[in-house]
Formats: sequence, structure tokens, C-alpha cells
Amino acid sequence: MKPFLIRWIVTTFAVAVATNLPGIHTEGWAPLICMALFLGIINAFVRPVLLLLSLPFIVVTLGFFILIVNTLTFWLAGGLVPGFHVDGFWNAFFGSIIVSIVSWALSGFVRSPNGEFRVLSQEDRFSAVREKRVDGRTIE
Repeated sequence: MKPFLIRWIVTTFAVAVATNLPGIHTEGWAPLICMALFLGIINAFVRPVLLLLSLPFIVVTLGFFILIVNTLTFWLAGGLVPGFHVDGFWNAFFGSIIVSIVSWALSGFVRSPNGEFRVLSQEDRFSAVREKRVDGRTIE
């Protein structure tokens, strides 16, 4: 449950940053929190189906069409939440890009699957390369 809550908080903050863009408005914290929840639900259930159905377009456009799928999911979530307004397609496009970038940057601070907050460092990334102390006898 803890990883879900941390992911929800990260997404809520990312959506809050996106509301600073023109054309994306919220009427308070409750619609913002609901928008993050609906966005997570849509990304979990609807987005994989959309990605599968649009796979030929994704291949032809070399992955650019994924931005359109992200835009549509953001626009759909904004339309389902009362009190959260996305004025048009391009506003949803830039809003989805901002949400993706901010949530990616904030996810860098959440590393472990159990939701522990840890700042990523080079030592975490290359833990197998570090020297380890060996106890035991040596052969001379």
C-alpha cells in the first residue's frame, strides 16, 4: 500500500506543476488529488489497450505516437474529474509532457519496490563493482 501512496503523491505533485500551464485549471486540492488517482487508473487499465491498438502507428512514427496516447489519457482523465479543466488538445499535450517529466524526476528519489525514499547515487547504481571485504584464509 505504501508504494501506491507514494506514487499517488508523486503524480499529484506532477499534476500540480502542470496546472501552472495556461489552459489547465483546477478548483482546489480535491480535484487535483482525484485527477492524479484517475490518471493512475487510466494509465493502468486503458493506456495498455490504447498502446496495443496503436502499435502500427507507434512503429511508423518511431514512438512519437506514444505522446499522442499520453495526451489522450491526460485529456480523458481531465474530462472525468469535476473541478479539473483541460481546455484543449494542445494544452493536454503539453500538460502530459510536464506530468511525465516531473514524475520521472521525482521517481528518481524513490528507488526500492517497498517505497523507501532514497536519493539515487552512483554507489547504488554500481553496487556490484564496489570492493567487498573478504574474510578467510589466503593461500601464499
